[in-house]
Amino acid sequence: MGATTLPARRFLYIVAGLIVFTLAAAIGWNIFQDQIMRAAFVPSQSFTAPPAAGAPDYTKPGAWLARPDLPDDPARFVVPGFKRAERPAVAVFYVPPTSYMKRDRWNAPLDDADTNERLRLFTSSQASAFNGMGAVWAPRYRQATLGAFMKADANSIAAIDFAYADVARAFDAFLAQIPQSRPILLAGHSQGSLHLMRLMAEKVAGKPVAQRIVAAYVVGWPVSETADLPAMGLPACTGPGEAGCVLSWQSFAEPADTHLVTDIYNATTGLAGIPRRDTPMLCVNPITGTPHTAALRTANRGALVPDARMESAQLKAALVPARCGSGGFLMIGAAPEGYSGYILPGGNFHVFDYALFWANIRADAEARAAAFLRP
Repeated sequence: MGATTLPARRFLYIVAGLIVFTLAAAIGWNIFQDQIMRAAFVPSQSFTAPPAAGAPDYTKPGAWLARPDLPDDPARFVVPGFKRAERPAVAVFYVPPTSYMKRDRWNAPLDDADTNERLRLFTSSQASAFNGMGAVWAPRYRQATLGAFMKADANSIAAIDFAYADVARAFDAFLAQIPQSRPILLAGHSQGSLHLMRLMAEKVAGKPVAQRIVAAYVVGWPVSETADLPAMGLPACTGPGEAGCVLSWQSFAEPADTHLVTDIYNATTGLAGIPRRDTPMLCVNPITGTPHTAALRTANRGALVPDARMESAQLKAALVPARCGSGGFLMIGAAPEGYSGYILPGGNFHVFDYALFWANIRADAEARAAAFLRP
């Protein structure tokens, strides 16, 4: 297939249609006490597990949003001037973020049209960053609804656990359908990264498959270097071109107010069973590929932004700089033009964690894959 373009109106739909979703990070981590938001998004009924008969069958193409043999695969999006790998040597397992916002149930049905359109748009703008070096697999899963991240109770926990069970089964099916020696890149965003962290702890750490991991992009969800990483089985990435490591970042414009994230971060327990309070939060600069090196905007190879003529998504170089701040958040300087109205309180650019650095993430993944495959 030749290069495709993503119409700007559809790219804007990622933002406009998902602006409520972008509140999920702020809500899920931040404003549990907001009664209005709870009333609007938290289901009123108790959690009931969806029927087993509706479970996705990951041995079949229809259970996947993206996989190499699908004729219509949103992960194949590329910006003009870029090409997909013709013979990818790496398989990418990507877990998309929350796209279901209704309060009629705790977990999304697989046939909700709005949810599926949003999932396609996220996959186009996020997972496409990896198609220059890998073949992307992205499962459809009965994700927890947005409201599950607004209230910390047994219903929310059950909904998130249920969603994870689908992701875990998808990963098992993914492993069964690719060659046993095929290198693997893991990627996720927001709820997808939350599930990816648990997946790594339960199905990667200490297992033979850990030796096949090129890198894990756990983006848009806080990762503690001491309370989470030890359980995930891979170390933090310390430099560009390094394989077998974890990257994570959360993007904020300056001046940033990150207390809504840190308040909940400090109140939770990590995967390693120890409190996250006051532990260092993992931040790897997506421009430099290192935790400590700051990057000028000129080093930004290209961010996905809508074209001013509303015809197609364009790649704009040198849009924002980036540096990992002392609190573990990725600072991007002043808020760039074209994104106002879609920014969370405190300057949180959560929904643009991938888009702001699309070309750099692409180059970073290709370098890590090359290092992994080098004899």
